[in-house]
Amino acid sequence: MSDATTRAILIDRLGPPETLVERDVALAPLGPGALQLEVHAAGVNFADLLQRAGLYGTVPPRPYSPGFEVAGEVVRVGAGVTDWQPGDRAVALLAHGGYARDVVVDAGQAFRYPDGLTPVQAAAVPVVFLTGWVCLFEAARARPGEKVLILGAGGGVGTAAVQLAVRRRLEVVGTAGSAMKREFVMADLGAEACFDSRGDWETEVRRLWPGGVDVALDPVGGRATASCRRLLAPLGRLVIYGLSEAIPRDRRSWPRAALAYLRTPRFHPLRLVEQNIGVFGVQLLHLWSRRDVLEPALAEIFGAVASGELRPVIDRTFALSRDGAVEAHRYLHERRNLGKVVLAV
Repeated sequence: MSDATTRAILIDRLGPPETLVERDVALAPLGPGALQLEVHAAGVNFADLLQRAGLYGTVPPRPYSPGFEVAGEVVRVGAGVTDWQPGDRAVALLAHGGYARDVVVDAGQAFRYPDGLTPVQAAAVPVVFLTGWVCLFEAARARPGEKVLILGAGGGVGTAAVQLAVRRRLEVVGTAGSAMKREFVMADLGAEACFDSRGDWETEVRRLWPGGVDVALDPVGGRATASCRRLLAPLGRLVIYGLSEAIPRDRRSWPRAALAYLRTPRFHPLRLVEQNIGVFGVQLLHLWSRRDVLEPALAEIFGAVASGELRPVIDRTFALSRDGAVEAHRYLHERRNLGKVVLAV
């Protein structure tokens, strides 16, 4: 057993952002094949909010620290680790535990990032860009020239997915909830159009693309999923990677969550056959074992970021502390972010 400790922000009980706490916790032992990282920055994702509200499926017993991605410096290596040394910079993907000053991860969960990036920039890349990548190119197998609809195009995954799609020469349309976000998605990221997510975007997309959508990325659920399904062209693919409709405010509401769940359409296999469409689900947390997919994808993504072809869109940075995490969660609940939110030392 290790007697080392680290400072961490924890989900101690379910509730609004203010229920987060900060305290010293035991650091996991440094076993064979593991690394200890001193965390310099940690990405904040909407799934963190779902965990805190009790609406996320796979979580450890409380109290635990949320956080799926960190950037930092290697301070210790376990037995058998030969390709990492103390002082190396790394990003790491975690099942949980990223809101902490130190983490211990399997070396297979750590990846190098370009020297030109700051830790904040590096921490803003893995989850959103890998999620967008897997949705577009692994699940949907999107090809140049296809028409792609990206819901929540002004968010973390959305801004990443739009860039990835444009880079692969796809035709891209998005939705976003403010005029500022919509303008950014078109003018800065290269989408052909971006419609009001609170308006009748289904009609707008159909008017623009009468033949339908080849790929739709949906993190919303509820009625939005039904709209995406209706918009699919023959051989269209719908990729679902979230249910943000279940938590529109800063705390859990079982009636609201149940309504979002019930409004999300069910997909009978024979109906998919009749319509010649496909439906996929993506949760990056359950793909950590697929290093054969994630490692080359992340290497290409970081290479494109280093060359300026892609860029992490970072809205705000908050302190890696309990107060900073509370502010960051509240900021995301209010849907104020354009791109990524990061906690930093």
